Amino acid sequence: MKTKVLSLYVENTAGVLSRVSGMFSRRGYNIDSLSVGVTEDPKYSRMTVVVTGDDKILTQIKSQLNKLEDVKSVVELKNNESVTRELVLIKIKADATERQQIISVANVYRANIVDVSQESIMVEITGNNNKVEAFKSLLEGFEIQEMVRTGITGLIRGRAESDD
Repeated sequence: MKTKVLSLYVENTAGVLSRVSGMFSRRGYNIDSLSVGVTEDPKYSRMTVVVTGDDKILTQIKSQLNKLEDVKSVVELKNNESVTRELVLIKIKADATERQQIISVANVYRANIVDVSQESIMVEITGNNNKVEAFKSLLEGFEIQEMVRTGITGLIRGRAESDD
């Protein structure tokens, strides 16, 4: 099984998200991650969809997405040709001594402390999947109370997608 990051350039109209996600559910495909936002042109949005499957399934997903009327383009964001990022907020149970250890780890990963209370500390980390997972692995000795991830978003390096 392979994981692919797909960047969809879509019309910014009501129901687009429903139609795109509906294509996945009708075909029995799972979405690992989904992020959506308006682009530099308010008539269009960019959806970044992370999917997992074998070559046949991934080819089928791209083909089906390209058939949707609202979808203007589908581009795969390859590791060496694109920049991808994710924002993660992690609330960690921490007393005064644990708090300092967490802050030290956060500093190494250039994460931000965004909230501190008597019982917990909240850390914000932004980066690629490897950075986020490495940071999470260093928190294994602590109790993670809550965590939320935005999903991956990204762009192709250096050139516009339409320059193909």
